[in-house]
Amino acid sequence: MKLYAINTGHFKLDGGAMFGVVPKSVWNKLNPADENNMCSWAMRCLLIEDNNRLMLIDCGIGNKQDEKFFSFYYLHGNDTLDKSLALHGFHRNDITDIFLTHLHFDHCGGAIELDKTSGKFLPAFPNAVYWSNEDHWKAAVEPNAREKASFLKENILPIQESGQLKFIEKEGQWNDQMFIYYSYGHTDAMMIPRIKYKEQEVIFMADLSPSYHHLKIPYVMGYDTRPLNAMEEKRKVLQYAAENRSILFFEHDPLIECTIPILTEKGVIGGERMKLSDLL
Repeated sequence: MKLYAINTGHFKLDGGAMFGVVPKSVWNKLNPADENNMCSWAMRCLLIEDNNRLMLIDCGIGNKQDEKFFSFYYLHGNDTLDKSLALHGFHRNDITDIFLTHLHFDHCGGAIELDKTSGKFLPAFPNAVYWSNEDHWKAAVEPNAREKASFLKENILPIQESGQLKFIEKEGQWNDQMFIYYSYGHTDAMMIPRIKYKEQEVIFMADLSPSYHHLKIPYVMGYDTRPLNAMEEKRKVLQYAAENRSILFFEHDPLIECTIPILTEKGVIGGERMKLSDLL
């Protein structure tokens, strides 16, 4: 098995929304905001090469939305999904599985592309199975008012229409290499995968801890639908990770890809800040 960090680009989100009740005087030192109070965030995916399977966990924001939509998020940087795959010798047609932690647009927008000739929305990975779960899918296609702007039908419905969608039946051991934990603090049934790698595990944190600086338990996002649940879920995952020396992989941290958390008398804290390639 081989693991690769796949950088699909950066975007900007409001710093206050990303850090919730944490004062700007604190979080601005961690991820400085621009003049509009916006901070830069990565959209970093994880590629798993395992024998004849090539699984991509999440797939970024994509490029099919209109200019007005993207004007809210200030996409920047030189990274793209295709360029990052090519750096490791892969093409999107090689992908056999797309694992979607959840269906917010910055995690699944790249799953579907707009065919400019036909005007149809088509799978961006024609040879892949797309994995979600029934609880989260229902929440995404029948969104509550709080999350409606994050669940875009053009990102979601064409996956099912393509016939490439499959549901993971339940949390727990999914295959020999992956255990899946369902989290309900950020959104309904977000999937947090633990990937067995040699003598360690890599935990893809998704939006449970979008960055290294969100490891502190009270640092939860204003986007979280159930912040108290998010705090408790994060505490449990961090406790497990520290006890087992698991590698935490951050999807949105603009600079830090990974850490191995440390258990202290005051709780779990982030360890050394590293790239995935340094650890593997």
